Amino acid sequence: MSKQSVGKSFPRVDALGKVTGKTLYSGDLRRDDMLHMKIVFAERPHARVKNIDTSKAESARGVVAIYTAKDVPVNEYGLQVKDQPVLCGPGASKPYTDIVRFVGDQVAAVVANSEREAESAAKLIEIEYEDLPILSSSAAALKSDAPILHPDLGDTNICVHYKIRKGDVDAGFAQADVIVEGEYHTPAQEHAYLQPEAGLAYIDDEGRVAIEAGGQWTHADREAIAHSLGLPNEKIRVIYPAIGGAFGGREDMSVQIVLALAAWKLNRPVKIIWSRRESMIGHGKRHAAVVKAKWGATKDGKLVAAESELIGDGGAYMYTSNKVLGNATITSTGPYFIPNVKVDVYGVYTNNVPGAAFRGFGAPQALFMAESQMNKLAEKLGMDAVEFRLKNALRDGDELGVGTPVPPPVSITQCIEAARDKFKWTKDRGQKTKGKAVRPSSSVRGQGFAAGFKNVGFSFGYQENCWAKVEIHGNGNIERAVVHHAGAEVGQGTHTVMVQMAAHALGISPNKVEIRTSDSALQGNSGSVSASRMTFMAGNAIKGAAEAALEKWKAEERPASAEFKYLAPPTTHMDHETGHSMPNFAYAYVAQAAEVEVDVETGHVRVIRIVSADDVGKAINPDLVVGQIEGAVVQAHGYSLIEDYKTQNGKVLTDQLSTYLIPTIWDIPEKVESVLVEIPDPNGPWGARGLGELPFLAVAPAIAAAIHDATGVWMSEFPFTPERVLCALGKI
Repeated sequence: MSKQSVGKSFPRVDALGKVTGKTLYSGDLRRDDMLHMKIVFAERPHARVKNIDTSKAESARGVVAIYTAKDVPVNEYGLQVKDQPVLCGPGASKPYTDIVRFVGDQVAAVVANSEREAESAAKLIEIEYEDLPILSSSAAALKSDAPILHPDLGDTNICVHYKIRKGDVDAGFAQADVIVEGEYHTPAQEHAYLQPEAGLAYIDDEGRVAIEAGGQWTHADREAIAHSLGLPNEKIRVIYPAIGGAFGGREDMSVQIVLALAAWKLNRPVKIIWSRRESMIGHGKRHAAVVKAKWGATKDGKLVAAESELIGDGGAYMYTSNKVLGNATITSTGPYFIPNVKVDVYGVYTNNVPGAAFRGFGAPQALFMAESQMNKLAEKLGMDAVEFRLKNALRDGDELGVGTPVPPPVSITQCIEAARDKFKWTKDRGQKTKGKAVRPSSSVRGQGFAAGFKNVGFSFGYQENCWAKVEIHGNGNIERAVVHHAGAEVGQGTHTVMVQMAAHALGISPNKVEIRTSDSALQGNSGSVSASRMTFMAGNAIKGAAEAALEKWKAEERPASAEFKYLAPPTTHMDHETGHSMPNFAYAYVAQAAEVEVDVETGHVRVIRIVSADDVGKAINPDLVVGQIEGAVVQAHGYSLIEDYKTQNGKVLTDQLSTYLIPTIWDIPEKVESVLVEIPDPNGPWGARGLGELPFLAVAPAIAAAIHDATGVWMSEFPFTPERVLCALGKI
């Protein structure tokens, strides 16, 4: 077997255990003398908890303990701002923790000998609520007389406000021959991972509170749990079993703190598994957003000004709204050079389920606006959509909207050209496809194009870092190597590429590499599996550790072991008034083309094919890259066409997979074609860039453009359900 492992499609290291059922997920875990937990959720969007009577539940069969707010030592948590109670109710020392702010706020935790007994007892808890005014939308929360949801944090419901002020937009619009204005609405989206929130907590052999539950950053989870329990970090241990999907949704806490609380107090193992409904009301969603935009261009097709306002529904708590909406700010101008820019991005507290990290992290919302504006401008100018993009695409040395040069190499042009060529996009395609009837006379076809970009790694002044350790064992020859890394495997194949990169750095077969992962007690901090960062960051850390261990090996040290902490290039915070900054050290680029068929009688949209050209820098494992592209496109297809998340007065109406529909095999695009563009990033391991979020970004605007090409109507709100399409066509 070749010693060159990078760039080859080796099988996944976790495949056998997962397909045979031997691999254990959180819900599969068991321990002797194990207890079971059920949570009592608020089930109302805004209310004060006046009293909790647990007496009937305490005397119920099998009940061991019931916990409420008064039992939590430090009743607060939050990945960015500690604005969320662990349990809502009276008796906590911190003010305002007696208020529930969304239907999924947790009020009590019941521990019993069986899951059924815990569930029965939970129904016996009597809670007295005083209902409060409900802020069911960002618009409602922004009214001058709206109640303040977090009075301890300020006198406004605005939790985030970012600005970009570059050049002079008024002067820019004065130069414009064509101006396009639009208002766009993007929806919330449920993560819908296969594995609902679940976990097991116990006291380990060294007296630590151990929590085995799916997550995306073991060390951040440990810190949050330790803080809420008032314990030092060293007394908490976080271990990740197999994880059934994440997509950003497991960055924030769900079951971990209450599990740890119960195991710590009872000194017994405690397990919980959320139902699908509990998962859908109790954990964050993609931010819904309203975006207003005004863009201008000259008659020869050069962008001169862009002005936009994006308001994101942050829901009841911060979660990662500040970071998500910061990324929306950066991507709101698309991957184009625009000399004059004015952007305002707001995050607003409401009584909806919190807005959370979700694949794309703010970019899909901003890019739906930006790419729709580009397509409308191209049409108004009489220019081809691809030609217009190439004329304005960012190039090395160009300034982003935040006023600093985009880190090179900038490969959006190569991606646009690759998607164009693979799709066989031609300037006269409209004469061949636009409005052309196919099969039933009521069906017409169209084509659309869109592009995007996304940061790799954490932003805004955070010093990106990642730890790894590599051991080399053997006598004369390397017999095996062991990689230690805390990075989570959430289904994307990261552990497989870690093995490949270690093998490549050591010049051995991947079959000789073992990997030990995701245990905060045994590994250093790797950072989160998010921000399309893990291959980039882990690759550099593992490469550094492997090379250091190899030097010791060559010096006859047996076994040889080395640790390495990779530090990424620095970034800077955004200036509060202008947005001026160097917010990221790397970006990745994508261009996508779509062909759709629209039945103008029923409003049904069928996606015939999507071409996605993604610059991955270097494909460490090409098959895994293609899998990520296809999975992201399908997930974005659901976001664009099918997944219609509905709420009313803060209550989730689509709280089951029977009402919140996700794509099945019969719904997904008939053909997804992946084009791997490989322009090496100078800082990436073997040139690799991040990929995980990239293919999601431009699907919705590409489909919108294709619907317009077919029907002549612009869709400014999605999902593009039959009802919305028929409304746009003026048929209902």
